[in-house]
Amino acid sequence: MTIITILGFLLVIIGLWGMLTRKNLIRMILGFSIMDTGIHLIIVSLGYIKGRTAPIFNSELSVAGAADKIVDPIPSALVLTAIVIGLAVTALMLVYAVQMHRQKGSLEISDYEELKW
Repeated sequence: MTIITILGFLLVIIGLWGMLTRKNLIRMILGFSIMDTGIHLIIVSLGYIKGRTAPIFNSELSVAGAADKIVDPIPSALVLTAIVIGLAVTALMLVYAVQMHRQKGSLEISDYEELKW
């Protein structure tokens, strides 16, 4: 495992801990964002192959057998898509947190007992 993969798993654990143990909505949202970044790092590090280059075709890679010289572009494309989706979800969560603060004047999750089942 590379250092990037280990860092990704560490960020996932920190983010999950932040989401599950904190009572403040903003801290929970930050935990989600940290966990999301860790997942992105893990996916990119798993798609990387040592000794290969980016999947950008130029004069060197235009020959036959170029597929053996490049990394798989699918994980990178998935991570780019996941970054955009994660940004949108984070923005939506922040909008909900602002609206909840306007309604109750608090960001503590324990102050919202009417939302419990």
